[in-house]
Amino acid sequence: MSDRLYVARRLTEAVMEELPALGFDLVVGDVAPPSRDALLGGVAGASGAVVTLTERIDAEFFDAAGPQLRVVANAAVGFDNIDLAEAKRRGVVITNTPGVLDEATADHTFAMLLAVTRRVVEADRFARSGEPWIWGPTMLVGLDISAGATLGIIGLGRIGRAVARRAQAFGMRVVASHPRLEVGTQPDGVELVDQAELLATSDVVTLHVPLRPDTRHLIDAGALASMKPGSYLVNAARGGIVDETALIDALRSGHLAGAALDTFEGEPVINPALRELDTVVLQPHIGSAGNVTRDNMCRLAVHNVTQVLAGKPAETPVPLP
Repeated sequence: MSDRLYVARRLTEAVMEELPALGFDLVVGDVAPPSRDALLGGVAGASGAVVTLTERIDAEFFDAAGPQLRVVANAAVGFDNIDLAEAKRRGVVITNTPGVLDEATADHTFAMLLAVTRRVVEADRFARSGEPWIWGPTMLVGLDISAGATLGIIGLGRIGRAVARRAQAFGMRVVASHPRLEVGTQPDGVELVDQAELLATSDVVTLHVPLRPDTRHLIDAGALASMKPGSYLVNAARGGIVDETALIDALRSGHLAGAALDTFEGEPVINPALRELDTVVLQPHIGSAGNVTRDNMCRLAVHNVTQVLAGKPAETPVPLP
């Protein structure tokens, strides 16, 4: 009898076409996230599961699957939706998809940076409004990033470094903070500073750290108050890294000139106050939404499952506590 593979949500079409040839007994969900009951029912009896960041993987999930479950592959870099301690207790391998989405996420981060600093979305709304207008020297003026602006990157991992390369190509000065790297200039021309200095001196701050207990609300009211007046915040990591209530206050007061957000604390629910602010660019968590990248993410998740079920090491396992 073949192993049962539960795929919680339909993957990209290219990968879905490849699944039958793998020889698994397939149980595949819909395009939309499964209800909790559908998730627990779908995983019952599975040896492996491919899930996304929208599914909560906890003791109830493992109980529903049964003792034969050997691997859960998260089609994402982050894994804050998974109870790693419970996975370790059950002997279940957890995998993620690092590396394949670095460039796409960096592209989108920089797209949001340009959109918010040059007021692209705000200008688009105005142009569509039908209001009479005529060009003027002070109309919709934003931050000229290539004129000596500083980008501060919190979290200088693969995605952070990819963003740094793009910023350097635009002529920005780049500083970064990272808990495991020493302060000083790095070989790639990024200057490592402590977070306090980064917040105080950066014209734009972008976040590229995972969501963990120690990074939840890393950007809180105090951090926002210490940011350079008139600066911008970009978040394409996880919504919980930012205290959204404090961010809204900082934007309303004018202390921050704007923010660009691809992730939210209550995702997929977006705080209505954010939608009301013209200075905020809102994106529905599409940082990795390049066509090639999404195929590669889904393909790597499936590959991790096939490796483990074949008795081989996963290509990208998540370290368990």
